Amino acid sequence: MVPHNVMWPWCVALQMASLATAEICDTNHSLLIKGNVRVLQPNFKVFGRLSVFSGPIATLKVFEDSVLVREMLESPGDGRVLVVDGGGSMRCALVGANLGKLAHSNGWVGILVNGCIQDVDEINACDIGIRALGSHPLKPNKEGHGEKHVAVNVGVQ
Repeated sequence: MVPHNVMWPWCVALQMASLATAEICDTNHSLLIKGNVRVLQPNFKVFGRLSVFSGPIATLKVFEDSVLVREMLESPGDGRVLVVDGGGSMRCALVGANLGKLAHSNGWVGILVNGCIQDVDEINACDIGIRALGSHPLKPNKEGHGEKHVAVNVGVQ
């Protein structure tokens, strides 16, 4: 579930974390109809030790550049999920093992990447939840292009 134009109170996010996605959809049908809550398309692969995660989100829009991803993950996560709109690029990875470990150590609960990750075996050993379109061995650019805290498109229905 991806909240859209709705700021969920932290207590609601915690309650929703214990429910199956289908239950959340059934309970919040009117929000789905209005477009206030949207469901991710099922094309994201599961990485990391946490197969289920939720929390308030922080957003990034980047394209084949990971500087802002690192900057965001260096800040306290406080149980948040970082949503990275990487434009769906399959030409390089935006998150690798070092960023996965950094995210966990700074209190991020998960990362959703509309793009690729690398270092799959190491990421799968991290105590964090990661969703991504796939994996790719190439590193991204490091020029610092992108935007923080903006509306993103990560494949919602």
